[in-house]
Amino acid sequence: MKKSKFIHASIILIIGGFFTKILGMLVKIVLTREIGTKGMGLYAMMSPTFLLLISISGMGLTTALNVLISSKKYNIKKLMFYALIISLSLDLFIIIFLFLFAHSIASNLLNNPILYYPILSMGFILPFISVSNIFRSYYFANERMYPHVISNVLEDLIKLLLILFFTKYFSDNIGRMLTFILLTNILSELSSILIFLHYFPNFSLTKEDLKPDQRHFKAIFDIAIPTVISRLIGSVTYFLEPIILTFVLLKGGFSNDYIVSEYGIINGYVMPIIMLPSFFTGAISQALIPNISKNYAKGNMMEVKRKLKQALTISLLIGLSYSVVIFFGGKTLLNVLYKTNEGVNYLKLLLPVFIFYYLEQPLLSTLGAMNKAKINMHISFINMLIRTIGLAIFLYLPFGMAGLLIVLSLNIIFTCFYAGYKINTFILKKA
Repeated sequence: MKKSKFIHASIILIIGGFFTKILGMLVKIVLTREIGTKGMGLYAMMSPTFLLLISISGMGLTTALNVLISSKKYNIKKLMFYALIISLSLDLFIIIFLFLFAHSIASNLLNNPILYYPILSMGFILPFISVSNIFRSYYFANERMYPHVISNVLEDLIKLLLILFFTKYFSDNIGRMLTFILLTNILSELSSILIFLHYFPNFSLTKEDLKPDQRHFKAIFDIAIPTVISRLIGSVTYFLEPIILTFVLLKGGFSNDYIVSEYGIINGYVMPIIMLPSFFTGAISQALIPNISKNYAKGNMMEVKRKLKQALTISLLIGLSYSVVIFFGGKTLLNVLYKTNEGVNYLKLLLPVFIFYYLEQPLLSTLGAMNKAKINMHISFINMLIRTIGLAIFLYLPFGMAGLLIVLSLNIIFTCFYAGYKINTFILKKA
């Protein structure tokens, strides 16, 4: 029964993920067409800031709730109530922080004062994301995937319609347009909250549920803190990227227009196309986790190696096939999706290395299934060092924006080889 329930949940997630991926791609295409290359460059520059704030606000609470609710050892109402209090308190702190420092972030760190209002608006979106994610955790922990899938599809559909029909009213001011695009998240997250409330069971909070309980707080923080540290490493790295990139390239004699335009091409055109197969490798990785976890715990290393080999082989075949298609048809695809040829050379430069990118997810998922999350954290930390130091070096050399692609390639190659080495070490130790 448990096995069939897991398979059923996995199928729902894969189907839902497919539709979400398609809608997400449409949102990206429409967004790119509406705001243009410069707009995408500015959007790409502020996105790391938004993701960093989401990571701080979320504080790993969704992971903690998934684990603790699934264990059936804790009061679900207390867990969710405490998580809401913690998350909304952090949101309030972030809102105050942005009121004080949004101008400095936009003008001094990102070198674009036009981003002041978009960055300020981020704080008002966070409470909606927090509430939505906490409810989402409840459904994940109870393996009820329909509300999650419905909410995801509805979120992207609302974003698509809002961007498609209303961005034209802000076309005279790119700052206002970017602010509007960010604020669409409020309506999309609100739609998710309403979906979750519709499916939520009827139970009310009692005075006992509201009483501080050290055991529940400790259980939440024991999981949330290590998780958020790992995520923050990645978010901080992503946050620093446009700051270092802009600073180094300006010092190297490149114009701000060049930086914004080329950064927009890479993030708006190139990366969405080249990362498209990650949906399939993600689904493979998701299906891999329970099998690896079960067999590793039993000491069945032959089965662990067999399943991992299968996952890597399928991922590699998908990556190779897609790379061949993009190598010969990348120009046509850019024209069809974005009505531009910009980014063709970047695509061809990244393709050989991105074959390894499609192997990342199965390898990292395997480490997680082996209960080696600390290794994933180490990988994130080393990647942060490679990325920050690498950007300072390669962007200063006469490569221009191609220096960013070199650093991305180094991150991917390091992750694959180091994760593979660690997995092999753990298997040999347990064999």
